[in-house]
Amino acid sequence: MVDSGNASAPKPSSSVKLVLLGEAAVGKSSLVLRFVNNAFQENKEPTIGAAFLTQKTALPTRTIKFEIWDTAGQERFASLAPMYYRNAQSALVVYDLTKPTSLIKAKHWVAELQRQASPGIVIALVGNKLDLTKGAGGEAAALPAEEEGVEGEGEGEGDGDARKITTQEGRSYAEEEGLLFFETSAKSGVNVQEVFTAIANAIPETQMKTSRQGAGGGAGGGTQAALGSDRVNLTGGKGEAKEGCAC
Repeated sequence: MVDSGNASAPKPSSSVKLVLLGEAAVGKSSLVLRFVNNAFQENKEPTIGAAFLTQKTALPTRTIKFEIWDTAGQERFASLAPMYYRNAQSALVVYDLTKPTSLIKAKHWVAELQRQASPGIVIALVGNKLDLTKGAGGEAAALPAEEEGVEGEGEGEGDGDARKITTQEGRSYAEEEGLLFFETSAKSGVNVQEVFTAIANAIPETQMKTSRQGAGGGAGGGTQAALGSDRVNLTGGKGEAKEGCAC
């Protein structure tokens, strides 16, 4: 007699707090929008303080609910960052492949997380705006280009190859620091889902908290695929977030 009791049993569900850090205009909010809603906004407004969203990722043996804190990249909000990465199990540190100074800032955030965040935090280093480079893999060395990094949270259009940071430079640093590494395009969606799946797989189950009904903070609406997503507008205004509170 075959025991079919486990066939229909729901998978364990766990919550993971994730924070996004990086310089302004590297595309942090665009990455989250692509992950949560599978959408891209060409002229996305800068994040104020931080925005909170949730999204679920289904793994073979469990479901992970990401509680995502998307922080503002402007320097005037930098002092608020510890409020958002406190008790985080994971972090995305994002830089712009067309802007070398953004990798310098990313390294600063990695060092700060390693020094002050929770022990064992899983950090992914993400080079965004791959669509502005030649070749999906981006393995070739950067070529001289007149185009500067595109302003705004989303990527813009560019002719030729605007890459200023090679894949090897980013990967070598990530390997030295024990980070996950991806190059992504929020605009095309390349590697975005893969980043979050890799993070979900890298976090030990002992660091996750069991989800309860309504866990993760607040109201929100909409569904994404069969898993669902929520967004909280912490100021009551669309697309904005309160500059002080982090759960």
